[in-house]
Amino acid sequence: MEKKDLDWGALPFGYVRTDYRYETRYTDGSWDEGGLVTDSMITLSECAGVFQYAQTCFEGLKAYTTENGQIVVFRPDLNQERMANSCERLCIPKLPEGRFLEAVDQVVRANAAYVPPYGSGATLYIRPFVMGSGVVIGVKPSEEYIFRMFVTPVGAYFKGGIKPVTICVSDYDRAAPHGTGNIKAGLNYAMSLYPIVKAHEEGYAENMYLDPATRTKVEETGGANFLFVTKDNVLVTPKSDSILPSITRRSLMYVAEHYLNMKVEQREVLLSEVKDFAECGLCGTAAVISPVGKIVNHGTEICFPSGMDEMGPVTKKLYDCLTGIQMGRIEAPEGWIHKIV
Repeated sequence: MEKKDLDWGALPFGYVRTDYRYETRYTDGSWDEGGLVTDSMITLSECAGVFQYAQTCFEGLKAYTTENGQIVVFRPDLNQERMANSCERLCIPKLPEGRFLEAVDQVVRANAAYVPPYGSGATLYIRPFVMGSGVVIGVKPSEEYIFRMFVTPVGAYFKGGIKPVTICVSDYDRAAPHGTGNIKAGLNYAMSLYPIVKAHEEGYAENMYLDPATRTKVEETGGANFLFVTKDNVLVTPKSDSILPSITRRSLMYVAEHYLNMKVEQREVLLSEVKDFAECGLCGTAAVISPVGKIVNHGTEICFPSGMDEMGPVTKKLYDCLTGIQMGRIEAPEGWIHKIV
């Protein structure tokens, strides 16, 4: 299979139109058989549920070329599970059993020429999404839906290497108690756009959102989970019903405990104790781990001992181990690597 003539090392982290995408539609109470399509455009009624009441959710995962030349996807079964949970919360009918993984197989295989080669620093980003496509004017769920999955080759999230970032404590809330913070709903990200634009204007890379009830506990950023390392090498991740269950975060917790022999804690993390941690990072699909060197809380700076020059030593071990598993350099736990070709 001949690869596309792309400058893999110069790819941005952005959208590149590929040849095929997967689509299935829900009408008359059931999903059709679905399949690959070539048209990247979607035509919808102006009164579609996705426009009127934001009835949509999405996922994000990646395909990689491993050291031995295989094309694989990292833990797509967890993305399938998380999307099913998001659909249930938004009154969207779930896909038939196994359809999500079937779509992953089809769309990645059909676009194998766009999967970047091993060692290029690039990957194939996979974006599944589902939306209410039926006409809705009263406040109620749509009766028709479209599920799509497209792929795009993307470059490394950090151009020029991974450097610690500075973030700020936000005055805005990311999610309401008993709301939709624990699902990957489009509406969660829409409300985070104004705060992130404001943070960028003020020179910060991201926002730290606190729990909306007491504003004393760390939750997450607009698009990533937090992880902290104590001065005695314990990995700590915040626990809250409003936090999105990051697949990267869950994988890093397993790696810390079973590969690096670290103690792991998932618990409530008070903002007042953040100053006592040795390292801090943001974890997610796009960057795996983005190190945090400084947090600014309304003029008060929290500077981590790991500094602003490079990723902290424990965070670096976590990053190297997980990316090694993804790229086939380190043996993966059973079921983590889904082989395409």
